[in-house]
Amino acid sequence: MARKVFEDRLSELHESLMAMGLLVEEAIYKSVKSLAEKNIELAIEIVEEDQRINQYEVEIEKKCFELIALQQPVGIDLRRIATMLKVVTDLERMGDHAVSIAKSTIHLKDEAYIKPLIDIPKMADLVKEIVREALDAYISLDQDSAILASKKDDQIDQYLSKIFMELIEIMQEDQTKINQAIQFLLVSQHLERIGDYVTNICEWIVYLKTGSLIDLNE
Repeated sequence: MARKVFEDRLSELHESLMAMGLLVEEAIYKSVKSLAEKNIELAIEIVEEDQRINQYEVEIEKKCFELIALQQPVGIDLRRIATMLKVVTDLERMGDHAVSIAKSTIHLKDEAYIKPLIDIPKMADLVKEIVREALDAYISLDQDSAILASKKDDQIDQYLSKIFMELIEIMQEDQTKINQAIQFLLVSQHLERIGDYVTNICEWIVYLKTGSLIDLNE
């Protein structure tokens, strides 16, 4: 009976984490959409909905610690809970970066963009892709898929370098564009950080499967 209770509660936690992951994925998508379309209402919505993501983090952490205290899990069971605690933290931080992107949209609401947004949406599409792949890998406990997803972070870093160099050139040519260029640079940095957190999640998937911590950024 105790085992069934443990599995049932763990299953409930797993479902909550997946719901949180979907909210984060949606926030990332909406944040870049709000920027590209100058949709201030959508940006405000993202900021307000971040509270739901934060609530998921608090509730999942609370239930994880309760499960540890009541069931005193060891071995793979303890790894499952430890992994969940790490993943939920990374998801919450990813949500925070989505909020920061939305705030850049709000900051630029009265300005015409200095250039068409091309690379930032492409970078965001890649970020959203690896977020989905990491969540799918977590659901299926597929460490090979997790590792493959993490490798795409190099492409995200390449986008950041390209965007950085382009924006530096723009700022050097016209100082009146500095404020906006900085905002776009911050957006690209937020996307890069989300990619880093996805890599963290992939590392925890490998840990869950193998019991070994590896650095997928090497």
